[in-house]
Amino acid sequence: MNTRHVIKNGYQVATCLASLVNKEILPELEISEHDFWSSVADILDEFIPRNKQLLDLRQDLQKQINQWHLEPANQPFSQAKYENFLRQIGYLVAEGEDFKITTSKVDPEVADVAGPQLVVPLMNARFALNAANARWGSLYDALYGTDVISQDDGAEITRQYNPVRGARVQKYAKEFLDKTLPLKRASHRQATAYHLVENNLMVRLDSGLDIGLLEPDLFIGYLGEPSNPKSILCRHNGLHLEIQLDKDHPVGKTDPAFVKDIILEAAVSTIQDCEDSIAAVDAADKTLVYRNWLGLMKGDLSETIHKQGTTFTRSLNQDRRYISPLGETFSLAGRSLQFIRNVGLLMTTDAVLDAQGEEVPEGILDGIFTSLISLHDLQKPKSSPLINSKKGNIYIVKPKMHGPEEVKFSDDLFSQIEQALSLAPNTIKMGIMDEERRTSANLKECIRAAKNRVAFINTGFLDRTGDEIHTSMEAGPMVPKDVMKNEPWITVYENRNVRIGLEAGFKGKAQIGKGMWATPDEMAGMVKEKIAHPLSGANCAWVPSPTAAVLHALHYHQVDVAQVQDELLKRYETSKTDDLTSLLTIPLIKDTASLTKSQIQKELDNNVQGLLGYVVRWIDQGIGCSKVPDMDQIGRMEDRATLRISSQHICNWLHHKIITQQQVMASLSRMAEVVDQQNSDDVNYQKMTGKAETNIAFLAAKDLIFKGKEQPSGYTEPLLHLRRKQIKQLGLN
Repeated sequence: MNTRHVIKNGYQVATCLASLVNKEILPELEISEHDFWSSVADILDEFIPRNKQLLDLRQDLQKQINQWHLEPANQPFSQAKYENFLRQIGYLVAEGEDFKITTSKVDPEVADVAGPQLVVPLMNARFALNAANARWGSLYDALYGTDVISQDDGAEITRQYNPVRGARVQKYAKEFLDKTLPLKRASHRQATAYHLVENNLMVRLDSGLDIGLLEPDLFIGYLGEPSNPKSILCRHNGLHLEIQLDKDHPVGKTDPAFVKDIILEAAVSTIQDCEDSIAAVDAADKTLVYRNWLGLMKGDLSETIHKQGTTFTRSLNQDRRYISPLGETFSLAGRSLQFIRNVGLLMTTDAVLDAQGEEVPEGILDGIFTSLISLHDLQKPKSSPLINSKKGNIYIVKPKMHGPEEVKFSDDLFSQIEQALSLAPNTIKMGIMDEERRTSANLKECIRAAKNRVAFINTGFLDRTGDEIHTSMEAGPMVPKDVMKNEPWITVYENRNVRIGLEAGFKGKAQIGKGMWATPDEMAGMVKEKIAHPLSGANCAWVPSPTAAVLHALHYHQVDVAQVQDELLKRYETSKTDDLTSLLTIPLIKDTASLTKSQIQKELDNNVQGLLGYVVRWIDQGIGCSKVPDMDQIGRMEDRATLRISSQHICNWLHHKIITQQQVMASLSRMAEVVDQQNSDDVNYQKMTGKAETNIAFLAAKDLIFKGKEQPSGYTEPLLHLRRKQIKQLGLN
């Protein structure tokens, strides 16, 4: 794997990337090659040294924290003394006066509409297209194919359509309609027809009576003839839903009103991910990622799919057209609003080398190239059928920032990119991931550092937990992972994110988000539990699939998030909470003697099994996000954030002698057999059993455990990238 480079203004640019830019990106833009590459060099010259300074600051702060915990004078531990120390070293910054963000011209999907948000690996074009097209989805399909509908008493999921299960789906859907679009003194279960009378939606009941909606204004459009429509469009809590009618459809003919499906507006926005869910380790990988983003921004991304003996091409959905009650045609977006998540400050890439042949920071390049590519969307006329941002914005999510200085760095970087691309100030809107301890502790000041462009804050419990463990590695042994979610800091962390966002004026201007549902096969559990996210005042929350987006959309019909936010703001006015101490309470085991040998072994085995199950696919096949079966055969979404927790937790227990190196090696060997068996049906899978000294994926897992304590912030990327590159160099990928 030898990447070739060409010289551009003193920097060495990988030929594959230079070719993409010069031949596919720039020709349709009014930017010359000379001007563009000159501006790239200027940006790199300014921001590479700043990037290094910030990484040095991270390392220096961590060294001081480690040393403080080791000093005998700081024992027994004092929370007040600890917090004072964090202020003295600048880990905690002084909190300024209240302020409001000034972000403007934001798309309604960000400012006004509360709904699910998909996160998808951009490296996979099929997944990227599926996510972009997940703006709308079938409620019937989502119910029929998941455990939301039980398989008891003849309602099993079968290869052929099961009418018993279908009837349960229809019953569930009608109950949803009764709650969302209530009729006057009747139920949708009594409906035999939907039609228009004098521009109003009327529902004919089995009694022959015609009645209307309890709230007539919820009806906003239709397709077909007024007396015999093919679909009925309504809007509730800002989200659209479409009742589709067809008396000849196999499902429609079983319904008294011929309802064949209910289509929900689901993934209102999507994050196309360049970071935790992909495995881009070199210039070729980065070029593929950028090319997929280019296809999304130009609107011509497509993928040929072979499935069950058939071949078809998937592309971006067109907008959906309807007729208003007054007979005027209008359209609704057919695609999710696309964000793009760049990488953070830590990693470098051989896509561009400096004059000394050193790799440059990947996050800087992501900012430059994803913004350049987004110009293809910005230059489209507002009437374009495949436009992404109708308000003319570029939405970039910045992950893994540590504190206000790093947010300011990203804000300055975006300003410089805007200037280089002749964009108006604050065209690039920033999403701030509140997923590192120093950011959540200083969240108000982090938001202030980007107050003119911030359009998103989102809690990331997984990375936040990994950073919690690494930051306080020397403080003592951490509680088991399943106990961690009950620790004081996590509740405060989630609530604080909402409070600070609302107090900073996010309502009507920006998203306040919540994290991922990590078990994609357990949709019944998600439907039961994830309603907590809109109830908390968050106007978006992450889901792992288009199906999950449809089901999570149900929660935003149940909860009026804008009303919840208003109620919270009133509460904040009368109840100011100083919650920083709870946020900084370290989740230590209070009595290590209370842990039994079996508890310790189970915790170790669970961590090792999840780690191996993810790493073997990442290293051998370049799969950045996997549904990995756990010890109970429950598929769990694993990415680098979950890996960070598992590896750091093992490191912590090793360091504090809860477990031994021999125990870890024994667990690695046993869990390798388990993971091999779980992947036995994968023809591309490389077994680890019996190859502890030669299997590169197994060696990567050992590295993450035995070298994990020394990794910057506990991140897994440096070790993963190193081993993945080995696989590619050997031609084993």
